[in-house]
Amino acid sequence: MKRIIFFGAFLSFFFIASSSSSFAQGIKLAIHAGANMGKLEGKSFEDEFQLGYHFGVAPEIMFSPKWGIQPEVLFNQTNTTTSSDFEDIYKVSANELKDVKLNYLSIPLMLSYKPVSFITLQAGPQFSILMNKHSTFLENGKEAFKNGDFSMVGGAQVNILKLRVYGRYGIGLANINDIDKRDNWKSQTVQLGVGIAL
Repeated sequence: MKRIIFFGAFLSFFFIASSSSSFAQGIKLAIHAGANMGKLEGKSFEDEFQLGYHFGVAPEIMFSPKWGIQPEVLFNQTNTTTSSDFEDIYKVSANELKDVKLNYLSIPLMLSYKPVSFITLQAGPQFSILMNKHSTFLENGKEAFKNGDFSMVGGAQVNILKLRVYGRYGIGLANINDIDKRDNWKSQTVQLGVGIAL
């Protein structure tokens, strides 16, 4: 039910923002794709960034020549590897949850500021819903990871005609450990990508 309400609220927001052309300077739809360098903070995981990917749609809604919003819908993949501390903390073989792939449906709500026409600075919250359920704590059948994540994202985008080239950094604010509270797991992601405005 929470997911239905969440998506309903987002779709309503997107519809209202898109249909309010009298307030907007311009509305464009862009397609984004690129690489994720992600990791999970916590003693249970290796302290290294691993390669993943993302893709999705990014409506660009400008309310003035300098200010706008960009509510996106992205498929985000984060890869990580458990450390030897995982076995020490949870008293099971780390092989039960060695290589972890977390696939999220992410919705960043970015505030956009253009100091000049070809540069966009962006920041805002990102809400993510875990799509895959294979990463479980096998000993007791509990899911290891919570169904959702909340993070803050910031970065910059270069606009060259219809081409978008962007870099972002995201830091998780929520503990996504669904086993217990012995170790906090928080996400970090560096995104590099390109987009095309339609």
